[in-house]
Amino acid sequence: MALQKRDYDAVVVGSGPNGLAAAILMQQTGLSVLLLEGKDTIGGGLRSAELTLPGFVHDVCSAIHPLAVASPYFKTLPLAGQGLEYLYPGLAAAHPFDNNTSAALHHSIQTTAAQFGADEQAYVQAVQSIVNDWPLIANDVLGPLRFPKHPVAMARFGLKALTSATNFVNRFTTTEARGLFAGMAAHSMQPLSNLDTSAIALVLMAAGHLQGWPIPKGGSASIARALSDHFISLGGTIETGVYVKSLAQLPSSNVVLFDVTPKQLLQIAGHKFSSIYKWQLERYRYGMGVFKIDWALDGPIPFTAEQCRQAGTIHLGNTFEEIAAAELMTSKGHHPEKPFVLVAQPSVFDNRRAPQGKHTAWAYCHVPNGSIVDMTARIEAQIERFAPGFKDRILARHTMDTAQMQDYNPNYIGGDINGGIIDIGQLFTRPALRWSPYKTSAKGLYICSSSTPPGGGVHGMCGYHAAKRALNDIFNIKPQKI
Repeated sequence: MALQKRDYDAVVVGSGPNGLAAAILMQQTGLSVLLLEGKDTIGGGLRSAELTLPGFVHDVCSAIHPLAVASPYFKTLPLAGQGLEYLYPGLAAAHPFDNNTSAALHHSIQTTAAQFGADEQAYVQAVQSIVNDWPLIANDVLGPLRFPKHPVAMARFGLKALTSATNFVNRFTTTEARGLFAGMAAHSMQPLSNLDTSAIALVLMAAGHLQGWPIPKGGSASIARALSDHFISLGGTIETGVYVKSLAQLPSSNVVLFDVTPKQLLQIAGHKFSSIYKWQLERYRYGMGVFKIDWALDGPIPFTAEQCRQAGTIHLGNTFEEIAAAELMTSKGHHPEKPFVLVAQPSVFDNRRAPQGKHTAWAYCHVPNGSIVDMTARIEAQIERFAPGFKDRILARHTMDTAQMQDYNPNYIGGDINGGIIDIGQLFTRPALRWSPYKTSAKGLYICSSSTPPGGGVHGMCGYHAAKRALNDIFNIKPQKI
């Protein structure tokens, strides 16, 4: 049946990395695509601004982007031609300990492993096969549940990834190896005793060994700018300042893709859904939130451990046991005195971020969903613990609690930057148990946010897979495989 003439072939609601990816893929096939954004600027979690003092450029949300350069779809796009340039710190990540030593994620697996002494071989055995297999399994790891193209390689990954971090870490005996792994696993934003918490740790470590954890030159907004410029160069249309609350606001189209979480999707289009699909979305679960601080500094963070001064990302929490205890406490609704803290220091590697001789830094800790507790003192105490004199270098700060995070980006429900908890209960069923997680129960309506597989992170793969599904369903178009 021929499609009716519409204002646009496709409308995409939300201009985060997934919305941009979906819009680009649709536009690449020759369709007419409109991308709508509620804010005055595009980007979702990819925005940069002078949050503290003039001349100090901060990333409002995401700052370090290992998954952006690992993304199978983003790799196919000519983003460098749109001005996107990545800077690579000498070390991807570092993890200090109370005895003034540290562990670090080096580009080389062997160099990383060598620092662990008795755990050298255990570390190689943990990550080598994943690094070797990544070109074969990347599409399946960063995609919906399906029969993998390379089942043996995927099984090797799955057997490790689906275990809890608490279980996986038992293969290590040294404080250094266990601590480094804890910091990686804590990106899962759930208790480290939960199944599948090893997955994000292994993916992040493999990404570090394959291409590093880069920083976009000039700020994370440069990624969004490159994606949007490419979309426009293909003939796409972007309208900002259009906050969609109802389907009635949209121009006519054959398909709509929503870069929103289930909560907003129900508000916008819930009346169109079947009772079972609506029931599933209403029971979708969100995870921990974050409390975030940006600082303008009079100098770089004075970490005692030299490796921490060379890394773009620093994980603060000391031992595996301390980090696991803090994450468990947070998941139960409490605020630990010594939270696990993620720190980014982009100005050490990008002189565009601050006036000459000055610096910026960015950090957050996990908090209970919806928390309004001010964690400033606890976060700064954790940094001071490993970098004495840090507080003396603070010129100004900007803080965001979970409510402010959600106000900044409505997808961050209760401060959850992952679009919903990715525990074993939602790993394969986000946002609902369906043959295709991107397809809603209403014809022509799709969800393409981080609430769909593979989840949070700046990789665009949720948008890519949703658009691919819509192109096949509505237009009988099969995009070129990546």
